[in-house]
Order: sequence, then structure tokens, then C-alpha cells
Amino acid sequence: MDGFSERFAQRKDEFEWLFMELYEDREALGRFETIMASFSVSRPAALKDLDKEREGKAWYLERRMLRSTMYTDLFAGNLKGLAAKVPYLKEMGVTYLHLMPLLKMPKEGSDGGYAVEDFSMVEPKFGTNGDLERLSGKLREAGISLCLDFVMNHTASTHAWAMRAKAGEKEYQDRYLVYPDRTIPDAFERTVPEVFPSTAPGNFIWDGTMRKWVFSSFYPTQWDLNYRNPVVFMEMLSSMFRLANLGVEVFRIDAVPYIWKELGTNCRNLPQVHTIVRLVRLALESVCPSVILKGEVVMAPKELAAYFGTPEKPECHLLYNVSTMVGLWNALASQDATLLKAQTEDILSLPPSAAWLNYLRCHDDIGWGLDEAKERSLGIDPLEHKKFLYHFFSGDYPGSYACGEQYNYDPVSQDARSCGTAASLCGIEQALEEKDEGKLKKALARMEMLYAVVYALKGFPMLSSGDEIAQLNDYSYKDDLLRKEDSRNVHRSPYDWDNAKKRKKKGAVQQIIWDALQNLRKVRSESPVFDGDASVTTWDAHNRHAFAIRRTKGKNEMLFVSNFSDGSETVRFDYYMGLYKDRLTGRIVEPGKGFPIKNHEYLFLEKMK
Repeated sequence: MDGFSERFAQRKDEFEWLFMELYEDREALGRFETIMASFSVSRPAALKDLDKEREGKAWYLERRMLRSTMYTDLFAGNLKGLAAKVPYLKEMGVTYLHLMPLLKMPKEGSDGGYAVEDFSMVEPKFGTNGDLERLSGKLREAGISLCLDFVMNHTASTHAWAMRAKAGEKEYQDRYLVYPDRTIPDAFERTVPEVFPSTAPGNFIWDGTMRKWVFSSFYPTQWDLNYRNPVVFMEMLSSMFRLANLGVEVFRIDAVPYIWKELGTNCRNLPQVHTIVRLVRLALESVCPSVILKGEVVMAPKELAAYFGTPEKPECHLLYNVSTMVGLWNALASQDATLLKAQTEDILSLPPSAAWLNYLRCHDDIGWGLDEAKERSLGIDPLEHKKFLYHFFSGDYPGSYACGEQYNYDPVSQDARSCGTAASLCGIEQALEEKDEGKLKKALARMEMLYAVVYALKGFPMLSSGDEIAQLNDYSYKDDLLRKEDSRNVHRSPYDWDNAKKRKKKGAVQQIIWDALQNLRKVRSESPVFDGDASVTTWDAHNRHAFAIRRTKGKNEMLFVSNFSDGSETVRFDYYMGLYKDRLTGRIVEPGKGFPIKNHEYLFLEKMK
């Protein structure tokens, strides 16, 4: 059975024990084992070959890995158009392409595709399942792995299950969490936090057709699934297998911490969540072992480690490094790397098996979730500092160079998030508008330095599509009735292919950023200190404006240092004796005695022999 029987036999005892612990339904277990075997048999030959090649290997931890995330329609119109752009992605050096949600979605209230109508069918505006399969094959030939979102927590309220639930079919109502009155919903509300208190208050919505209350953690068009029902688990995994057999190699599992509900708890990060994620991993390793899981877990670092599981019983292969992304922007605005260093140390304190995706921007907003206890210990008022940050990146703080917009402002808590492309938030947009060469030089240095830190951190870099050509904000969304209420659309704009051509024009903004990122990729790919098993620690630069990382593997060592200040600073590194040379510029410094570092300069230092 093409290796399935042997692979599953190695995992059978644990899989069955976990399944029965959740469901106590041996008949359902038998049905699901048959389902897994059938998807293994129907897996295309090319993907079975990939399974054999990758089985037991951490291929996703290679130092050459470069992730990129994008919207299919904004980048190339549809899947066929994207297939034609594969040579461009290869030129960028991309080895892993994450396409934002493209499964069938409702015409209204789709939440950018995170409200899914059909988990096994491509949204027609992007193309067909056949187009997706052909694209995955072309990407695979180019050495690029395809990643898709898989929304674990909910379906669209227009999903076939929801429609049959509305029609009164109990079997389908049982696939959600529905209640005839407010008794149980009110009991949940006493302990479950609201995700969007301003825009989608509460955790339940009233469905007038069904005349019942439905658990809805996010938006009213998204109905939470009932994972206490084994049918839900089996059907969702079947959809995942179908996509894997179309060539999807990475699943970004969305909203994972929310998938299990328990009265009297906050319904976040419950033990059953980890049981389900472990079951998913065991199932994928049995059916399609070349496929990996990337967890979308927006939680504090101390809550993240559990989603990696243990070396003996792993769960997610990769997680997003959200806290460091926020820390980077905070360090830039405050010109102080103290909090960034502390956040990085929290991340580095997690088990060595923890593998991170580091990024500067993504499709979403920047939520200012800093470590408030650490802020207070430094004499920082968390609320006032948060207000400073979202005003700074909206460009309405004195002296700000940023062009961005606020998102989800809450007048009660005075909380708000920030939106904008990396280039606009770094000041490139303002400098170009003012035609100020001095400001532009500083803005470019900011963006280069931030990405240098992203490439230096433990884990692997991910580019938000458009950053490689310094794409700016697009304010035209305000003229679109369907998009104007969501300020995140300011950085969700069509890819500027005219500007992409300027990547080869000497002195153009696009060429400067493109070449800088290519140089960073070259540094990573050439040195073993960027291997997944390298040792990574922070290092004291004796200057709060500076951030430093030490990387070692065997006899190989590299010291990365960056300056978040708008002015020149002096840094010093104890225990670093002798001369060190920057891998990019050839500059020679003596870290142990101290040396000057210009505003937003960064260095990859190696000891001279």
C-alpha cells in the first residue's frame, strides 16, 4: 500500500489511544483508518516520490529556505497567471510559497477567505482544482513548496453543513455548537474573552432561520466547529488529504488554539487542542509524510512551546514568531532594543526543536502585544507606550516618518493596531513624496536593517510579497465600498509589476532593496551558522540602541549587530578578542575594544584568521 501500512503501523498505537481518548468511538476510528488508507492509495506518483525523498528529514530547516506570502489575485490575477510568474519567484530565491486563502468562500463576509464554504474546492475566481494541481507541479519543479491556509476552527455560515443545520437537520447542527437559549452561551461568556470586542462583540450569534444561538469566536459569518464530534475531525482531515494530493506541501493551520470549547475555561490552548494537532500530525506522517504543519498561534511565548509538542511526540513543524515582529517595530520607533532583546531571549529559551518563521510584515495588522510586566520593570507605562506606537506608525506623532493607518481602535481600552507596508512604515513613502534624498537614504537603511535582523534571528525568514521591491501603501481601498471599512487593505494592494522591472535599474529604490535582500539571502545560504541546528544567543552590545545575535555551529561563529538609533552609536562586545570582518562590506572592526556603528547599520562579523 505504497508505504502507508508500514508508516501507520509505527504510529497506530498512539493514534488509536489519542482518538479513543477524545471520542470513545471505535467504529469511527475504523472508518477513519480506512479513509487514510484510501487517500494514500490515490496519492499521485510524483507526490509519493516526494514522500520517499523527504520522509524522516527536516527539509524545511535547510538554511537556504526563503518563504514568501502573497495573495494570488493581487500578485498575478489567478492561479494560471501565478504559474507564469514562477521564474520570477525563482529569481527571488523563494523556496516556499504561501498563498493566502483561496478555497471557496462567500461573496460577502468572507473575511479575506477565512470564512470557507468548501474546504476541498478552489474559489472559482482563482481557478479550478486542476489549476492548483498544475501550479503545485510547476512550483515543485522549481524547488518551491506550496503552502495553503487551512482554517481549523470554523466554516462559513454559508457552508453546506451550516445550510443544512439552518434547515433543521440535527446531524449538521451537531457539527457546530448551537443552543436553544442563552443559558449555556451566557455561562461561556463569563470566562471566554472576546476576540473582536468592538467589531464583533460576544462569542455567540443568533441565527433567525434555525432559531438557535451559534458559537462564533470571530465574525458572525464564521461558525465554530464542534470537534467533540468525530465526524467533524474526520471530514476536515479528509479535506486536508485532498489538498495534499493536489500538491500542497505545507498547511498553515489557522486559529488552532480555539478549536476545543470547555465550560468554565477561556477556551484557549486546552489540552484537547494538542491532542487534535498531534492526531493531525500522525495522520499526515502516515498518508503524506512530505507534508508539514505551520501553526498560526498568536499567543505569548510561554504558551507557544506546547504547539511544537516534544521531540518524542511533535505537533507543529513551524510557528510564526509574532512577538519578535512586534518587537522589531517597537525598537525602530523607540530607538531602543531593550524589549526586543528580552523578547528574543524568551523565544530562545524555548526547546531547541522550536522552529520559527520570522517576518517583518504579513497580510495582517501589527498588534501591539508587548510584555507589559517587562515594560513596567523598565519604567514604561504599557498603555501610553502602546498609544505612542500606533500614533507613531499612523504618522500623527511629532517627528514620525511613518505612513500607516490605525486598525480596530477600541475607545474603551484605547487599544489600536497598525497597518501599512514595510516600506511606507519605514519612511520611504514620506521621503519620496517630499523628494528628500537625505530622508530616503535613512528610510532605505531602516528597512534594510529590519530585514537584516529578520534574516539573522533563529528560524527562517519570510517575505511579504512586495517588500522585495519596497511596495508602498495603496489608499485606493477607501473608494471601494466592499473594502473601505478595513484599513488592512492599505497594504493589500495589486503587485506593481512596473516597479518590479526597476529592480535592475541602478539607484532605484526597488534595486536597492532587491539587492539588499539578495545579499542577505547569500549570507544565510553560504554559512553553516544558519543551519537549523546552529546555536543562537543574544549578546550584550553595552548600548540599548543596539541589538546583537551570536550564531555558532561547530568551529563556525558569526556575530550580528544592528543599530536601531537614528544616530551613530558605539558598541562593545566582551570576550570578542581580535579582528572581525563584516561578511557583506569587508569592514574590519575590533569588537572587544568597541567600534562605531552608523544609524541603522548592520554587520555580519566573522573572526579573521
